[in-house]
Amino acid sequence: MVDGREIFGIVVLSVQVSLTASLIGMAIGAPLGGLFCTLRERPRRVWLAIFSALLAVPTVVVGLVVYILLSRSGPLGWLGILFTPTAIVIAQVIITLPVITVFSYRACAGPWADYGEQVRLDIRARWRQIAELLKMAKAGLVTAFLVAFGRAISEVGAVMIVGGNIRGSTRVMTTAITLETRQGNFNIAVALGIILVAISFGVTVLTWWVTRDRARPAGAG
Repeated sequence: MVDGREIFGIVVLSVQVSLTASLIGMAIGAPLGGLFCTLRERPRRVWLAIFSALLAVPTVVVGLVVYILLSRSGPLGWLGILFTPTAIVIAQVIITLPVITVFSYRACAGPWADYGEQVRLDIRARWRQIAELLKMAKAGLVTAFLVAFGRAISEVGAVMIVGGNIRGSTRVMTTAITLETRQGNFNIAVALGIILVAISFGVTVLTWWVTRDRARPAGAG
């Protein structure tokens, strides 16, 4: 029987791995999205097509690939991190990276269209151009992070494959809900579901609060 302390541990682990994966995804995907804006039209379209296609890859396939890589017979099996929270983070990073990259590009496209020529004239180094572009697109980047975190914390298939749903080790809210539902423990499953929805709602409210001033029309009180 699952007690309150175990439920708390499941919730904390879920937030930790999803937050870590989303932050790593942002560190990689946001600069990529900015970089795509600075590319010429043809390579930009190619890269956007690739990352947009990756959005449609089933997450269980991602889990399967990570499992193969991290298994004992796989090329990264020597790391010994399969069925650990680290494996879950790796899978979630791969899942969220295309989301963050595409949304970051969309956030940066407007500022680049308006100020791109000026940025090119004032800043020669491309990495500094990208950094300046990301500063101008902060509100959109927050949205990208929100979407990525929501996708990560609600993921089931890949997490189940690479994490193994081990009690006290890799069991997160989504896998716990699946297990408790199968076992007929609907009270626990519903409680975890409510917590999951509450976290998602809280992140949405926080994001709205952070971006409200930027969304407010100029001159509004």
